[in-house]
Amino acid sequence: MKNATLVLLGLAAATAQAADSPKFDPQRLSHDVKVLSSDEFEGRGPNTAGETKTVNYLIEQFKAAGLKPGGDLANGKRSWTQDVPLGRFEIKGSVTLTLNDGKKAQTLKQGDDMAVRAAMNGEKKVSFKHAPMVFVGYGVTAPERKWDDFKGQDLKGKLAIVLINDPDFETGNGDFGGKAMTYYGRWTYKYEEMARRGALGTIIVHETAPASYGWPTVKNSNTNVMYDIVRKEPRKAHAPMEAWIQRDLVADMFKRSGLDFEAAKKQAQSRDFKPVELKGLTLSANYAVAAQVIKSKNVAAVREGSKYPKQYVMYSGHWDHLGIGLPDAKGDKIYNGAVDNATGIAAMLELARVYAKQPAPQRSIVFLAVTAEEKGLLGSEYYASNPLYPLANTVGVINMDALSPYGPARNFNISGSAKLDLIDQLVAKAKQWDIAYSPDPKPEAGHFFRSDHFPFAKRGVPAISFGSGHDWIDGGVKAGEAAEEAYVKDAYHQPADEFNPKWTFTGMARDLEVLYAVGADLANSTAWPNWSADSEFRAARDKTAAQRK
Repeated sequence: MKNATLVLLGLAAATAQAADSPKFDPQRLSHDVKVLSSDEFEGRGPNTAGETKTVNYLIEQFKAAGLKPGGDLANGKRSWTQDVPLGRFEIKGSVTLTLNDGKKAQTLKQGDDMAVRAAMNGEKKVSFKHAPMVFVGYGVTAPERKWDDFKGQDLKGKLAIVLINDPDFETGNGDFGGKAMTYYGRWTYKYEEMARRGALGTIIVHETAPASYGWPTVKNSNTNVMYDIVRKEPRKAHAPMEAWIQRDLVADMFKRSGLDFEAAKKQAQSRDFKPVELKGLTLSANYAVAAQVIKSKNVAAVREGSKYPKQYVMYSGHWDHLGIGLPDAKGDKIYNGAVDNATGIAAMLELARVYAKQPAPQRSIVFLAVTAEEKGLLGSEYYASNPLYPLANTVGVINMDALSPYGPARNFNISGSAKLDLIDQLVAKAKQWDIAYSPDPKPEAGHFFRSDHFPFAKRGVPAISFGSGHDWIDGGVKAGEAAEEAYVKDAYHQPADEFNPKWTFTGMARDLEVLYAVGADLANSTAWPNWSADSEFRAARDKTAAQRK
């Protein structure tokens, strides 16, 4: 990319050689992970005693490092935290769903036929009768790709039936990156776009391959308690009904409307697609919703810049995990979250200590530990909606989530396959340590949209999530992949994600040298990385260009 070349040239004067980079202490990393993932911290659940202990520990460590508080302003002074009010939404009682084709009424089962989420638009009850349904293809409006699935269709009072993933997922070729998922393919985008258009509801068709997970995941994730940031205008972000539906049920609905689902899906892969009404079919629904507001906290610390203190380079990571939950086979109920994400927070604390000892960079460095990632990236979403520091003047965000506690690898990766200068810079910097970049092996799964960098990215801020490599120096790809598979199977989001005294943290210490060098380069330059020209996030960044002159 031309822009990437310019950025790299602009940073050349500030480039630090690998040999000169500050060193990071594996023992301190080990200590922080051990403390944060101990039973005493009760799994670090938001709005619990575990949160209080975690927040206090982070503040103590940032203070000891010599950083300044970077949180909410009160009487002209910054505190160490940013208050994050969160909405908690739960369906109370049963969910009544009735499909009617004019001849007979069919009762649909919550969790089996559809997975209906608790309404997050402020309504205490969702109740409608005989709502018409319109198939809107992939539900995409992408001006930069000259793509519009709606063609002027008015969705007010209607339920939008929408496909998951992108129009070119099945063919692997097209305007949306082939197999790699863009933001338009993510279910969050579908819900947001239909709400913007005033739809009565959004019903996403589930298919395992394009979703990258089966129906049980959909059911478990959408029929329980839901959380969201507290929004000033929640109806603009959430339609009254948000749901998923089984593919075979949808195919039957199309047939009863005189349509062929597979043929309609094929048509939706073309920019000439036009919305199709499911004639003769209506859906009725009735369910109650209980809502309340809980409070949590992001933690923020700053190393002030010497020349451009109002320009900001950010390191982020989530401090929360799942708290106390159902016991495993051993009776353990504490979801300690050692790898996910005590490792990322330990990395942030160690970066803070090293930055504090170095000469002040020209730009400010912000260390942001966010809450409620496990509830849907809510701490980072709240920050991005209510930034402590202007997003237009935020140079870039490096997010750290679930890093490897083992030895060093020959490679690294990032979540997703988005194109931006920040990645090119990271790739170039890692080469100084003989570390190669390995692309996301499953870009169609949309991992780019599942980490805390994403709320920044969708607002135009260059942002990435760093991932540890799997090609270990000691054991190669075989050992690295075996460890990853074992973690996902036996520990991920389970009580078994506990501290292991055998972990060396030498790989993380080495990787932090690279992440420090990238951040320091940005902080000691006047460069402003951007997204590629064809990125869906480029327009949002370009809109704020005047604020960076």
